[in-house]
Amino acid sequence: MKTTARQWLKKKCLPCEGGVAALKPAEIVRYLRGLRDWRLSGDGKFIRTEYRMKHFAEAIRLINRCAVIAEKEGHHPDIHLTGYRNLRIDLSTHAIGGLSENDFILAAKIEQIPKKLKQS
Repeated sequence: MKTTARQWLKKKCLPCEGGVAALKPAEIVRYLRGLRDWRLSGDGKFIRTEYRMKHFAEAIRLINRCAVIAEKEGHHPDIHLTGYRNLRIDLSTHAIGGLSENDFILAAKIEQIPKKLKQS
């Protein structure tokens, strides 16, 4: 059964101090089907999205909006800004060295943020 972004939006990230197993590959694949902007890393330990923002200020605005959501959820992404408008967001649950439900909850919430992207 596919888990939808709408289902993730209703949830809150739970504290994770380790001691729980990372999601299994089949679970990850199923969960990813509910997200449109995210893909799995080659090693299966994190999910990633990339945006080419309209300009630097828009990239910073998106970073700040992600930061507000991450703080509310108590789950924090790795955010990379290069070339002044190329933004990459990586999600993983560092305490378990892999992916947890928290990563998909936060990804769904980040997807909801309006983005001003560079038009190709």
